[in-house]
Amino acid sequence: MNVYFIGGSPCSGKSTAAGALAETYGLAYFKADDYLEEFTARGAAAGLPVCREIQRMTAEETWMRPPQVQCREELAYYREVFPFVMEKLAALSAPCIVAEGAAFLPDLMQAHGIGADRYIAIVPSRDFQFSRYRQRPWVPQVLQDCSDPDAAFVNWMERDALFALEIRRQCEAAGFTCLLTDGSTTPEERLAQVAAHFRLNG
Repeated sequence: MNVYFIGGSPCSGKSTAAGALAETYGLAYFKADDYLEEFTARGAAAGLPVCREIQRMTAEETWMRPPQVQCREELAYYREVFPFVMEKLAALSAPCIVAEGAAFLPDLMQAHGIGADRYIAIVPSRDFQFSRYRQRPWVPQVLQDCSDPDAAFVNWMERDALFALEIRRQCEAAGFTCLLTDGSTTPEERLAQVAAHFRLNG
């Protein structure tokens, strides 16, 4: 199986790049986020502590905590479910796949033996992330049960900003490429960058 991995942080254009890559080059597209609810349930049933805590918490308990706590939990969660992600990916029958999701942490990719030519991360700038999330119509629904939705939103955004910084740090330590999305790159330009990294356009 030939797999190209796109990791990184939410609101960076990972999904857009992966979808365009799949369509342009005839690849199967594996989106890890599509299975996170399943993976969380499996983890909770297996007694994995972060998965169990995530299933138990209310929106208030989730989003009203300090962003640093939320970021540490998010990283620990992806480490817990990573075996499930790779198991699901390995079950696919397609010969060539682009796999995308924040679950593909750089340090997990390195530990799994994924080479720098088969992995790339994309993260948003802080300003880009905040502005784009405010445009997403489903965000208020996620936070509607919080006592202070505005404060919860800020906590969420700060969590993701910290997560993006950690992805950049891990990429630098592992020697992986990390692209920054700040609104100055078109989707077509981003596709070309990712394709060139994977040597798909030569």
